[in-house]
Amino acid sequence: MKNHFLSIAAAALLLVAGCQSKTPSDDKVGKDLLLAETSVNPEEKAEKPVDVAKIEVADAKTILARKQVPVLCYHQVRDWKPTDSKAAKDYIIPIATFKEHMKMLADSGYKTILPDQYYAYLNNGTPLPEKPIMITFDDTEKNQFAIAAPEMEKYGFKAVFFIMTVAIGRPNYMTKDDIKALADAGNVIGSHTWDHHNVKKYQGKDWEIQIEKPTKTLEAITGKKVTDFAFPFGLWNPEAIPELKKRGMKSAYILATKRDENDPLYTIRRIISSGYWNANTLSNSIKNSF
Repeated sequence: MKNHFLSIAAAALLLVAGCQSKTPSDDKVGKDLLLAETSVNPEEKAEKPVDVAKIEVADAKTILARKQVPVLCYHQVRDWKPTDSKAAKDYIIPIATFKEHMKMLADSGYKTILPDQYYAYLNNGTPLPEKPIMITFDDTEKNQFAIAAPEMEKYGFKAVFFIMTVAIGRPNYMTKDDIKALADAGNVIGSHTWDHHNVKKYQGKDWEIQIEKPTKTLEAITGKKVTDFAFPFGLWNPEAIPELKKRGMKSAYILATKRDENDPLYTIRRIISSGYWNANTLSNSIKNSF
């Protein structure tokens, strides 16, 4: 456990082909927040649990044969600062650029869908709206609630917010009230682990710390089941999939790498919407990537 908490600072500094995390690195703060994960208000109850084992899943070949829906991944929505590195700017969308992205999607006729719709399409062939797209956000950034959500609302867009629960209530991150407001407005709240720890390194109690307790926390906040997961940094391994299934996750999202040939519902692809991309670049990337 000690080594796990010491890993928080290192995980927060990593910038791989996935999320850029700003996880609080103080061990005492981290331990206090972990204890808070277990303090669930008895009046805040989630919906009846979904038994993933009882869902009839189509064979992988059928799922893989269906055309993929574009899934976008955003992180920070704010203007660049002089201290932002060149690499970091891939994960920081200037506000005007984000607005251009949303306007382009609306003008192009895209309709946002949510994980249950995508799951039903991939698994059962349930029809989707013409030109479907999914918009996702990682890492619990406050600007996603304060800036991105109101801008999307102008176009009737809904999104998926993958929450890293260690950050809830910290400066520049969402509060519990923010998260509940997003869920109440029709957005989906998914899990992005407790402290952005690399799933490929999980052992023993890590599954409880990183998946089970954060899931309970998010369900208590929203009153809704959490069944969708995004891998930190987009990094995954086949060994993680049965562990996610055991813990009630019915879908999981990676980044632009190849899907798993046996469990494609747990390796749904996304592309990072770079801060360097204008609306035209994003449009072309959607067409070329999916």
